[in-house]
Amino acid sequence: MKLESSSIKKADIQMSEAFVTSVFLALSGGFQDAYTYFTRQEVFSNAQTGNIVLMSTHLMMGEWLDVLRYLFPLLAFAGGVFFAERIHMLFKYAKRLHWRQGVLLMEIVILFAVGFMPKHLDLLATVLVSFACAMQVQTFRKVSGYSYASTMCIGNLRSGTEAFTGYLQTHDTEKLKKALYYFGIILFFGLGAGIGGNLSIRFGYHMIWVSSGLLLISFLLMFVEKMDR
Repeated sequence: MKLESSSIKKADIQMSEAFVTSVFLALSGGFQDAYTYFTRQEVFSNAQTGNIVLMSTHLMMGEWLDVLRYLFPLLAFAGGVFFAERIHMLFKYAKRLHWRQGVLLMEIVILFAVGFMPKHLDLLATVLVSFACAMQVQTFRKVSGYSYASTMCIGNLRSGTEAFTGYLQTHDTEKLKKALYYFGIILFFGLGAGIGGNLSIRFGYHMIWVSSGLLLISFLLMFVEKMDR
């Protein structure tokens, strides 16, 4: 009886790590990147590697204003990671609202505010989106017990491919399951980016509100404490 109880307990995970929660986080993460690229002067909010490449190119060409366009979101991303970690340290044991939900709520509010910012505030809008998505990637780092990122793909692609290679070698179904989690997150990130790009191009800068809506679903899901893996 004890063994059975222990295995059930092991199969339970926090809703913040459940795949269904991560789906909406990934959709929103992809949406944010496409949104800032297509409506806010072709700057990435999540893909800081791309921003560094573009910033360095403009730096070598002496185009200083363009350098700042990529530098500020990069710094904002670092600031978002720092801020989320401070929230974690200060409110880790909060009872009324889980600290991760608090971070999500702040991200939702920030993105909602960005939707009101006109074109001449593109740089500020991108900085705020970068800050918000950095809070997200620092706060939500596991899906069903596996480390992952909800706002970028390279780490997920590496981990998913590694797990799938291990499955082909050992036929361990746990490795296949792990690979499918990673590839699933990449799929939903891509869907979010595709939807975000098309909506942003057609309807403009207000469309970031869709990203806020997706995050709100994750926020509400987290009121369910645990979910079977």
